[in-house]
Amino acid sequence: MFTGIIIEVGTVLAITDAGDTRLTIATQRNQASIAIGASIACSGVCLTVVDKGTGFGGDEATGWFAVDVSRETISRTAPGQWRVGARLNLEPALKIGDELGGHIVTGHVDGIGHIAAITPDGASRRIDVNASAALAPYIAAKGSITIDGVSLTVNTVDDLPDGSAQFGVNIIPHTADVTTLGALVPGSHVNLEIDVLARYLMRMQSATRAG
Repeated sequence: MFTGIIIEVGTVLAITDAGDTRLTIATQRNQASIAIGASIACSGVCLTVVDKGTGFGGDEATGWFAVDVSRETISRTAPGQWRVGARLNLEPALKIGDELGGHIVTGHVDGIGHIAAITPDGASRRIDVNASAALAPYIAAKGSITIDGVSLTVNTVDDLPDGSAQFGVNIIPHTADVTTLGALVPGSHVNLEIDVLARYLMRMQSATRAG
């Protein structure tokens, strides 16, 4: 479980073929706080730490950890995310007693969103995102959604004729500065995870109708 509160932005340092795709990701975290086998969300995708160390590329100051990404995960997440130089929002798994600052996030991507527009809104910026018809029923104004691992509040939702939806969120300057969301442009693709409560509510309604 995660909360959608990003602790740092890491950079993909290397990609190797280890059966699955193995990513080596730079981190500023103390290596003692990273455990082999631990879960970490990488731009909203829950992955398992399989290796860690320091001194990547001869730079002793560079800490890193490695994760394996399956073909299934790659096929269901935003294109271009798994490449050398990509910047990823990082969040370690929630521990008992930690503050739940965002909302309950599982790290399981439900679909890929498309950035339709970005416009200034005071000191913040409004981001409009297109979501598929499969995800549209789960997105509600003032509900929660995760974009590339970041917990956000949905401001508006517009249903489109083809069954898809366009929803808007506001990104404050702090969030833009400490996550990858500040670098988004129209046309970018992002990982979306719907609110887990909305998922179960929709399932219960479907079961009731079927009964």
